[in-house]
Amino acid sequence: MPSLATAVAMAAGTLVALAPTPAQAAAGAALPFTSVEAESASGTGTRIGPDYTQGALASEASGRQAVRLAAGQRVEFTVPRAANAVNVAYSVPDGQSGSLDVYVNGQKLAKTLPVTAKYSYVDTPWIPGAKTHHFYDNARLLLGQNLQPGDRVALQAANVQVTVDVADFEQVAAAAGKPAGAVSVTDKGADPGGQGDSTQAFREAIAAARGGVVWIPPGEYRLTSSLSGVQDVTLQGAGHWHSVVRTSRFIEQPSSSGNVHIKDFAVIGEVTERVDSNPDNFVNGSLGPGSSVSGMWLQHLKVGLWLLGDNDNLVVENNRFLDMTADGLNLNGNARGVRVRNNFLRNQGDDALAMWSLYAPDTNSSFENNTITQPNLANGIAIYGGTDITVRNNLISDTNALGSGIAISNQKFLDPFHPLAGTITVDGNTLVRTGAMNPNWNHPMGALRVDSYDSAIEANVRITDTTLIDSPYSAFEFVSGSGRGFAAKNITVDGASVRGAGTVVVQAETPGAATFRDVTATGVGAAGVYNCPYPSGSGTFTLTDGGGNTGWNSTWSDCSTWPQPGQGNPDPDPGRNLAKGRPATATGSQDVYTPGKAVDGDPNTYWESANHAFPQSLTVDLGAREAVRRLVLKLPPQAAWQARTQTLSVQGSTDGSAWSTIAPAKEYRFDPASGNTVTVALPAGTNPRHLRLHVTANTGWPAAQFSEVEAYLS
Repeated sequence: MPSLATAVAMAAGTLVALAPTPAQAAAGAALPFTSVEAESASGTGTRIGPDYTQGALASEASGRQAVRLAAGQRVEFTVPRAANAVNVAYSVPDGQSGSLDVYVNGQKLAKTLPVTAKYSYVDTPWIPGAKTHHFYDNARLLLGQNLQPGDRVALQAANVQVTVDVADFEQVAAAAGKPAGAVSVTDKGADPGGQGDSTQAFREAIAAARGGVVWIPPGEYRLTSSLSGVQDVTLQGAGHWHSVVRTSRFIEQPSSSGNVHIKDFAVIGEVTERVDSNPDNFVNGSLGPGSSVSGMWLQHLKVGLWLLGDNDNLVVENNRFLDMTADGLNLNGNARGVRVRNNFLRNQGDDALAMWSLYAPDTNSSFENNTITQPNLANGIAIYGGTDITVRNNLISDTNALGSGIAISNQKFLDPFHPLAGTITVDGNTLVRTGAMNPNWNHPMGALRVDSYDSAIEANVRITDTTLIDSPYSAFEFVSGSGRGFAAKNITVDGASVRGAGTVVVQAETPGAATFRDVTATGVGAAGVYNCPYPSGSGTFTLTDGGGNTGWNSTWSDCSTWPQPGQGNPDPDPGRNLAKGRPATATGSQDVYTPGKAVDGDPNTYWESANHAFPQSLTVDLGAREAVRRLVLKLPPQAAWQARTQTLSVQGSTDGSAWSTIAPAKEYRFDPASGNTVTVALPAGTNPRHLRLHVTANTGWPAAQFSEVEAYLS
């Protein structure tokens, strides 16, 4: 299970990331810095938020809150650990730049922290539902002195309005030394002052160091075009606070023989807008088998790593991904045995971490122990297809528009796509304030979403030991995002703790099935379950209670409306048809005349049972126990439907297993002259959840037939 301390800190709106320890695995990365939220600091600014509204400044902030500083106002942090450096997440108004003055224990530093809107306010009009987003940016500063816990660091807006979100305090180690035998880029003419073009020097160093190490000494190096032909070499810096490469395209190559190891420097780009046709990535393509990326600081790029081709057994670990305009990392098919672990990702403009099985499946690959915060236009982690994939022990917070914390999906985007297969393991993850309103669907996305978007889920999806805290809407969502009603099935959810859900614990919107065991919930805003598969009549979503579930046994009563956060489950309208749109099943059906046609609200469509096979039955799940007192049964009203008599009884059940007769067998006359409608009165004192019409005869056709089954409280 994720650590309780981590979960509590995140729920309080603080991201506390401590130095690596050998303790047992917990959710999130072991990070060498501690983050402090601006809203928990002192000062003279104005707190904004909390706000979950797409396009609102606070909605993209950590904890959905931040502090706005007018010129001359300050926010003062108490340093939580030994530190000599700070990184600040901030926002300034569009088109503006300026600086923050920095004070340590009341003394103003000579150095200031530059702030700018240059990399913010991104527009992606080709993405349906997107608005201007990516409001925040990150800026870092070496303080030039060693601070101790309890010292004070103040940030004061000098000449522009600045909204401060969070400050990361870190003890940065001294610059590392050159490895023996390494080829230095400066020996090949690279300029550590950042003025000259060092591209050719890097290329020559890589060629000369084949089988060895390219050394990037402390300094800043400017590259004007991407590197290629990188294979059988290590690129190593003195630490990512010391060795900095300024380029928007570092490596671009379709293939490599592999054994490439990139470590311990920063690559900071100049990407200010998202242009998907541009390879503005740290790595675009392949590093080859047996490669690794570690200890990197990646910032102001379109994508950190967009990986194609052969990257077998690649390890990506201990890196920071900040301020991308699109994904942090995307395994774009054919990833085999890739491990992405212990990374920190903040302010990505699309999925922070994604696997997309295009052209060839991603197989036996994993995202483990990563900390992801504030992806502002998609999911924290997204798995689009693939075989035997693992998502384990990740800590994800504050997703925004179009995003869940974790999405397990068969959305293909392009062909040839390889859907989910084998076993998809989702284990030990903590999701805090994740899930968002989807403006394209006009309803919310859950914190953890299983999406049969373009095809049914045939893989075994195993979701275990999940902690979900303060989800603005639902905790678990099962949906076919295309609206085509593909089944989300073969799903088990074991050992989840839901601590605050704005609407429901389970949001089931497509046919399918899931088994829940040991799922506990507190602070649920509306009802335990929303079970309304779409399109109406497409089938049922079966929730199997495997035992140990508590705190979410109620069902949202009205499929014609969406539950709103915190509203509770309203009493049903006595005049509302409780059966409309509810899951319906039958002992059989003829051709296209499926059970859902009897609850779709259209009297001209109808269910017809298997022919010449009485008795037959139709069952409707009302979603909750209801005091039903009247049924209205209909056949199509057209005169072509001749009068007929059906013999039927009505049975009821509270659990779908044990049934009792609540209206005995009787002949009911359907006549077009009177609307082809009959009414069945039910006795007081019966409160079934499941209603079953048991039909033994029909004088007009050798099958049971209903165009609508309507259930009312009066």
